[in-house]
Amino acid sequence: MEDAAEAPKRRKRSPFELFPHASALGMTLETLADGRLVAAVPYDERLIGDPATGVIHGGVVTTILDTGCGLAAVMKLSGKAGVATLDLRIDYMRPSKPGYPIRATCECYRLTRSVAFCRGVAWDEAEEDPVASATGAFMITKLGWTE
Repeated sequence: MEDAAEAPKRRKRSPFELFPHASALGMTLETLADGRLVAAVPYDERLIGDPATGVIHGGVVTTILDTGCGLAAVMKLSGKAGVATLDLRIDYMRPSKPGYPIRATCECYRLTRSVAFCRGVAWDEAEEDPVASATGAFMITKLGWTE
């Protein structure tokens, strides 16, 4: 048995690696505390929606808010259940600034027996100047298969 000093360094895996679309976007988890998380998608020219301005495609903003809110709900459930998006409203407030990563602060603020209620804000340079906001309802599902 090797000791800790000889053990290979293992990188910390992002929970977003479990979701192919989020993983393809390079989505990472920056912070997770008190039922809130901050996720990020790095600026990448492949994600530009308008080549004339360099603005990231709105679908990337939707994805980070949907996936971030879903993960916030799973974390609030202590990972004992999964969720599926029932309803998601996105309000776009302005285009993102070219060159900046898109970040989203998401939280699950209420759980019922079958629904998790979440909200999130997507931003680039400062959270106080949002690109978009979201509110969503997520169906709570059991993990695993039942027969």
